[in-house]
Amino acid sequence: MARARASASIAFLFDLDGTLIDSVYQHVLAWREATQATGIELPVWRIHRQIGMSGGLMLNALLRETGRPVSRRDAERIQRVHAETYASQAASLRVLPGAQELLDTLAMHRIPHAIATSGRTISAVHTLKLLKLHKTVPVITRDDVRYAKPDPDLFVAAGKRLNMPMSRCVIVGDSVWDLLAARRAFAISVGLLSGGYGREELERAGAYRVYEDPAGLLAHLDEVGVRLHERV
Repeated sequence: MARARASASIAFLFDLDGTLIDSVYQHVLAWREATQATGIELPVWRIHRQIGMSGGLMLNALLRETGRPVSRRDAERIQRVHAETYASQAASLRVLPGAQELLDTLAMHRIPHAIATSGRTISAVHTLKLLKLHKTVPVITRDDVRYAKPDPDLFVAAGKRLNMPMSRCVIVGDSVWDLLAARRAFAISVGLLSGGYGREELERAGAYRVYEDPAGLLAHLDEVGVRLHERV
């Protein structure tokens, strides 16, 4: 029995919040405080249903719930308060089970992978510092593309950085917005339950497989075509 070098015929593109880092509910609470700062009251569950979209689209969706027009100044304040509140909760962020081991395994077997998050760099920095990423792993944030999820731009940009066609990429995310973006990018996708969406929701959105968390995906890499060990 010998270990074979894994083929580079596949690449993984990871969402960040709720996929690798347990940070979804910190974002939810940050958005609630940010909207309350401008006098907008929204139920927490409604905010959660929009997490994973770009900040701008999510804000539009949340404000549609109230029917209240919001000035550009208020919108900018909401974005600013969200970033500040989220940063204040950085100490409560945790790496999801199996996330670091999954990334380490991919790096060990030279399987290309990248991070693609709808978050701005100012917020993503708090989550990225919890992971030990190889210096060659690309990180694409909202600041790098014109549109974020559910548009496919983030994942397309990540695939280009890896020099991999989308047809050979596996997109891993925890929200329906990740999976919708994957479908629009013509890539296969895997859903994780660690962001709070249900299995059926993720499957309806296009997930090929659904696992509880990164540890679940790591244990079933063979189901997405990764061969870590083969007889020679």
